[in-house]
Amino acid sequence: MTEASAGPIHAFLAGRGRDGRGRGLADVLAFDDARIEGVHDFIQWLFPLAEASRAVPGAPVLGPAEAEAIRADPAARAGLLAARDRMQRFYAATDGWLTAFDHNHLRITRILTALRDLAGPEEARAFHDAVLRLNDAAGSPVNPGSLDYWRRAVG
Repeated sequence: MTEASAGPIHAFLAGRGRDGRGRGLADVLAFDDARIEGVHDFIQWLFPLAEASRAVPGAPVLGPAEAEAIRADPAARAGLLAARDRMQRFYAATDGWLTAFDHNHLRITRILTALRDLAGPEEARAFHDAVLRLNDAAGSPVNPGSLDYWRRAVG
C-alpha cells in the first residue's frame, strides 16, 4: 500500500507524514508535559477515531481502510505505541488530571478506544490499568462517569 492510498493519519503514525499543523510524529512525541497539557490539536492524530472530534473541528477522522493500513503496518503500530508510552509518562508525571473533571479524562477515553481498535484489547487494558493505578494512588479523585467511559472504551 502506498503512503497516498493509506491516508494522512497512517503516514503520520508511520513517521512519514505531517499533522494539520505540519508537525511530524517525532515533533509531537518530543512535546514537554506543559505543551501536552496546553495544546489540544495533536491527540486526534496520535489516537485517531472513526468519529469526528467535537473538541477540535477539522481534526482527522479514521476510515476503515486507513485503520486497516495502520493495523497492518509495523511502523504505524510502533508510532501508535510510542504515542501511548509518551502519554503514559505524561499521566505518571503530572497530577492536574487527577481531579473530578478534567479535559484529560476525554483524552484518556480517546486513547483507550484507539488502542483497542488499532493495537488490540490487551494494549488498551494495559493503559487502562496504568491510569487506574495512578487514580487509586491519588485517592480516586476521578469521577465515576469518566471511570465508566474508560471501562466501556476498553471493551
